[in-house]
Amino acid sequence: MDVKKVFILDTNVLLYDARAIFNFAENSEIVIPIAVIEELDRFKKGSDETARNAREVLRILDDLRRKGSLSKGVVTDDGKLIIRIDLCIDIIKRLPEPLISNKADNLILGVALKLREELGKKKVVFITKDTNLRIKADALDIRSGDYEPTSLKIEEFYTGKIELEFGKFQIEEFLKNGELSLAAKTNEYTLYSNQYVILREKSIKDKFYLGKYNEKFQKIIQINDNFNVWGLKARNVEQAFAFDALLDENIQLVTLVGKAGTGKTLLAIAAGLQKTIDDGCHKKVLASRPIIPMGRDMGYLPGDIAEKLNPWMQPIYDNLEHILSSNGETIRKKGENSYEELIHQGMVSVEPLTYIRGRSIANQFLIVDEAQNLTPHEIKTIITRAGYKTKVVLTGDPYQIDNPYVDSVSNGLSFIVERFKAHDIHAHITLTKGERSKLSELAAELLEK
Repeated sequence: MDVKKVFILDTNVLLYDARAIFNFAENSEIVIPIAVIEELDRFKKGSDETARNAREVLRILDDLRRKGSLSKGVVTDDGKLIIRIDLCIDIIKRLPEPLISNKADNLILGVALKLREELGKKKVVFITKDTNLRIKADALDIRSGDYEPTSLKIEEFYTGKIELEFGKFQIEEFLKNGELSLAAKTNEYTLYSNQYVILREKSIKDKFYLGKYNEKFQKIIQINDNFNVWGLKARNVEQAFAFDALLDENIQLVTLVGKAGTGKTLLAIAAGLQKTIDDGCHKKVLASRPIIPMGRDMGYLPGDIAEKLNPWMQPIYDNLEHILSSNGETIRKKGENSYEELIHQGMVSVEPLTYIRGRSIANQFLIVDEAQNLTPHEIKTIITRAGYKTKVVLTGDPYQIDNPYVDSVSNGLSFIVERFKAHDIHAHITLTKGERSKLSELAAELLEK
């Protein structure tokens, strides 16, 4: 095989994506330093995502080993890549004196240095999610880069909404018929299924109308913006779009992205209560959020399971309490005094994501809060748990990530938004306007960086 480029992979790349070795350009050679194998062995014990990825990588390499010598390089089944283990012979001698040690990071970097000296700078690229190692690589004149399954920047991600201008007669047709025929793609825009549209008349700038694109019939369908969901009303256009998606039974997956205070979780829980208790579309509302890292045992916290969960689940309880306290008349009619009563009746359940693997969740309104802290694989695990008549709602803010193995682009929430945007069972909205309080909105803007 005529190799175009050689990619040296750091351990953290494989811990983030077990199949990362297959995601590079054709006719490339993937080099894994032996120090990486040592680190994978150290990480493989455990039940969290990192340990599972470590074990999966080792299984993949073991399968490749059966096809040939990994020290010489094994061609993948499709013949596109060469996978090779570098034994790091004499690496320590090649490292500059400040880096001479048995530290795994430096040994991995030494492999990149050796290959750069042998093959030239243009042909060798060191891939790592470790910022510090990329800085060291630059100091050694080694090309380096982050591992990003998508080349998109977070600012370029699908927002779920678009603003379009139309002539007077088109607006009149839209208002008369409640719909407007429109091609899905032109030189000016591309519309996706369930994408929300703000329609403006060209000659009247201060008036607008709301619609949702129906890909099957290639029409913009007018939507209602006068929602009243368990005492909550949409305070802005984006919240109206979010309520429409949350209450539409034809949409099985909803993703809500936005900064703190935009109402993501609040709207999702209110809609869940509406669809479950009032409309009877689901058996119960299941609200959950990750305990970082996902899979870690909660035994280090004192108390029983409920007491252990409280610190992690309190934001969900706060939103439930807010909804119930602002909707006192409805609650009194039902004889319910607080969210605890709803939980006791089995209408609402608040659980960690830790134990979701292996379950089948049927006929539930499933809300996953803080989904930006999940990897694509973890998100896949959650969505594939959804059974018959279950609706999945993922909420989060890609700019507020606590998981060290993902970032604003590579996290599971951003991944799902881009992968599902063309499918008619999915709807997405990016909320930008804060509604929590003036102080919260100002803090989110001024303290963003």
